[in-house]
Amino acid sequence: MAAQPQPLKRRKRNCLHRMATTQVQVRIPEELVKEIDRWVSEGRFSSRSEAVKTIVTLYDERERTRRFYQMLVERSDEAAKSPESLVPLDDVP
Repeated sequence: MAAQPQPLKRRKRNCLHRMATTQVQVRIPEELVKEIDRWVSEGRFSSRSEAVKTIVTLYDERERTRRFYQMLVERSDEAAKSPESLVPLDDVP
């Protein structure tokens, strides 16, 4: 008799969910709590906790992206001031 296929387990969205956690208490305006609860009821998140962790993770990612963009702008300004310091891509191994 053939084995029955097992249901797929839901994958975690990112590695933060696998890290050790600390419980914290936060105060959130009631309207935002209602919005989070709506997302949970729609199945976007499995819990309020997952929603808040994901939101914080996305904010952190956005801030890292902003810092990276700022670094690119600074490097671009440096390159514009001294283009002779640039290395042609053809010369990059």
